[in-house]
Amino acid sequence: MENTQTPLSLGRLLLTGAAGGLGRELRPRLRARCTLLRLSDVSAMDAAQDGEEVVQARLEDRNAVHELLRGIDAVVHLGGISTEQHFDAILQANIVGTYNVYEAARRHGVKRIVFASSNHVTGYYRQDEVIDPTMPVRPDGHYGISKAFGENLSRFYFDRYGVETVCLRIGSSFAEPANRRMLATWLSFADLERLVVASLTTPVAGHSVIYGMSDNTVTWWDNTPARHIGFRPLDSSEPFRAAKEAAEPGIDLRDPAAIFQAGSFVHAGPFED
Repeated sequence: MENTQTPLSLGRLLLTGAAGGLGRELRPRLRARCTLLRLSDVSAMDAAQDGEEVVQARLEDRNAVHELLRGIDAVVHLGGISTEQHFDAILQANIVGTYNVYEAARRHGVKRIVFASSNHVTGYYRQDEVIDPTMPVRPDGHYGISKAFGENLSRFYFDRYGVETVCLRIGSSFAEPANRRMLATWLSFADLERLVVASLTTPVAGHSVIYGMSDNTVTWWDNTPARHIGFRPLDSSEPFRAAKEAAEPGIDLRDPAAIFQAGSFVHAGPFED
């Protein structure tokens, strides 16, 4: 497979989860940097623009995923379920689906994947702790467990097959923070783009884990071990602080959502049959 990537181009890129909130934000931002942007989701997507291919596929369909990665230089893997759900649903989309992406990458010689992990891999650390990506995982639910699986799977595919991965433990990526918790976890859309591009273009990614957050004044995450990625956030949640604190003037420290970094995810489930 001829390598078309240049320092100014991301080459032929696959974006899974393209119909989701972050996928829709990244689509035009990445399209401008690619020779080809292939878009995939289980849901319907907008029609292909110049330089795009749109393919509707389920991640648990191994043959479909194999075809998705044909002729691709790198992958931004956002696809899967992004909320706490029954394990059976998480299993298919997030665990089987992520395995299919990595196995297809191995078979097609794809050497760089940016994997959308989550801060919920470490959600049961407390909000009065500052942690870094080298510390043990503490998932806060089925979703967090599936992302921890993805991080371990990507480690295996790097160690055995040389497929580089940058695991993005994304915080809360929205137009603005929705509440006080997000003053610490917020990642602006522009900083999300900077993070993904840095992860795709850093000369040597190896297997890396980095928290996806803007340059917030309050933070629970120390990205020093991932400095080699070259991500420099330029936005901050600070301009939103006064409004968010006024909207939530009191915090109930008996509430686990106010104690643990997971926030409201500690209240999700269990799920009944």
